[in-house]
Amino acid sequence: MSAAPARTAPGVRLVQKVSSTRAFARLAPHFVPAMDRAVHRLTRGRVILSARMLPGVVLTARGAKSGITRTTPLACMPEETGTWLLIGSNFGRPGHPAWTANLLAHPDAEISWKGRDIAVRARLLAGEERAEAWRAALNFWPPYATYQARIEREIRLFRLEPRGT
Repeated sequence: MSAAPARTAPGVRLVQKVSSTRAFARLAPHFVPAMDRAVHRLTRGRVILSARMLPGVVLTARGAKSGITRTTPLACMPEETGTWLLIGSNFGRPGHPAWTANLLAHPDAEISWKGRDIAVRARLLAGEERAEAWRAALNFWPPYATYQARIEREIRLFRLEPRGT
């Protein structure tokens, strides 16, 4: 796996600094996903607003307990191999994000990527594979290090691989 380059567009450093704050961690989960869902729906899957800074997918997975389909806009790290890395940072908040439990219980899911719906299988990374992916994620978006430093849990990393190809 080759590491993706760090984000260097104008304004990215400022966004990285802001996104590393505790205030952002408290507020972002309440407005970023809702805003992304609305824009994604209005543009028929072509745009995720937060993807202006980080690439994003809309994950559709069954709920771990309910089995009800859940749709969650997420930042992702596309990989050169045609896979995607999802980082369960939860903005550096203590608990794992709910979508990670959903993928653990039901790894077959779907993503909307650049307006295309793709069936995927999620795999929780561990050991050296996780360590390599974590290094790539930190190179891609350095605030993940700040998120990990302020929480006790290990941030879950998932690799999404296309199904049926």
